[in-house]
Amino acid sequence: MSDYVTRQIDGGAPRSPPATAARAMPALLHLLHLPMTRFVVRRTAYALLSLFLLSLTIFFFVRVTGDPAMLLVEPGASPDDIAAIHHQFGLDRPLWVQYWLFMSSLFHGDLGQSFYYQTPVMGLYLSRLPNSIELAAAAMLFSLVIGIPAGILAAVNVGRFWDSIGKLFTLLGLSMPSFWVGLLMILLFSVYLGWLPSSGAGTPWHLIMPAFALGWYFAAAHMRLTRSSMLEVLGSEYIKLARIKGLPQTLVIAKHAFKNALIPVLTLAGINLVLMINVAVVVETVFAWPGIGRLLYEGIAFRDFPVVQGVVIMGGAMIVTVNLLIDIVYALIDPRIRLGS
Repeated sequence: MSDYVTRQIDGGAPRSPPATAARAMPALLHLLHLPMTRFVVRRTAYALLSLFLLSLTIFFFVRVTGDPAMLLVEPGASPDDIAAIHHQFGLDRPLWVQYWLFMSSLFHGDLGQSFYYQTPVMGLYLSRLPNSIELAAAAMLFSLVIGIPAGILAAVNVGRFWDSIGKLFTLLGLSMPSFWVGLLMILLFSVYLGWLPSSGAGTPWHLIMPAFALGWYFAAAHMRLTRSSMLEVLGSEYIKLARIKGLPQTLVIAKHAFKNALIPVLTLAGINLVLMINVAVVVETVFAWPGIGRLLYEGIAFRDFPVVQGVVIMGGAMIVTVNLLIDIVYALIDPRIRLGS
C-alpha cells in the first residue's frame, strides 16, 4: 500500500499524489516536436480548413440559385403564404444567422431538414448511400479488370499493335462523356435489343449499364497509369538483373514488375472509389439510379438547400478524410515526405 493511501487511512495529513501531469508535459512537448506529429497536425489542420471553406462555399452558392419557397407553394400564392414558408424554414433570418445555425447543427451530426421531403437529410443520405456504394463497387471492378490488364499489355508491347490499341482506348475513355456512353447503351441494349432495363435498380441486370458508363472513364485512367508505371518499373535495374539471370519474361512481369507497378494504381483506385460514390450525378440521373448523385440532382432541381449542403459536405468529408489517411500512410512509409514538409 502506498504512503499516500496509508496516510489517508491513518487520518494523517493528506499528501498530494505524484504530479503525473507535470512529468507528462515534457513528453507531450517532445511528441509535438516530432516530424511525424507535426506532419499529421499540419495535414489535419489543412483538412479542417478545406471542409470549412467547402461549407462556406456551398452555403452561399445554393442561395443564389433562387427562392425555394416559390417551388413549395401553390401557383398564385399570396405574399403571406411565401412569407410563412420563409419563416417555417428560417429563410427570413440574416445569412450569418442561417450559417451559424447550419454549422451548429453540423457539429452535432445534424444535416438539417429537407424542404421537399420533410425528413432529416442524414436519413435521406444514409438511405441512398448503399445504392451508390453498390454502383461504385461494380464500376470500380469493371475499371480494374479492364484497365490493369490493358495497361500491362500496352507496356509490355510498347510501340507495337497492342500499345496503339491501348492508346486509342485511353483516348476514347477520357474523351467520351459518361452520360453520352450511358445514352448510347440505353439506345442499343434497351431500345433496339431489349436486353437490359433502361432505368431503376433492384436486380443485377439494372446494374450492368450504369456500372459500365461510370467505370468507362476510370478504366481508361487506370490503364494509362498502369502503362506508365509498368514502363518505369521495367526500365529499372533490378528488372534488368532478373532478365540477365535468365528468368522467364512472364515471371519477370508477374512477380517482379507488376507488384511494384501496382502501388500507384491502387492508390488512385482508392481515391476514385470515393469519387464514384459521391459524384456520379450524371450517370445516376441518366439511369434513374436511386443513389447519392440523384439525391443531389433532386436537391438542386427543387432548391432544397439542406439536401444540397448535406450531400456536398458528406462527400467532401469523405474525400478529405481519404486523402488525409493516404498522406499519413505515405509519410509513414517514406520519411522524406514528413521531413520535407
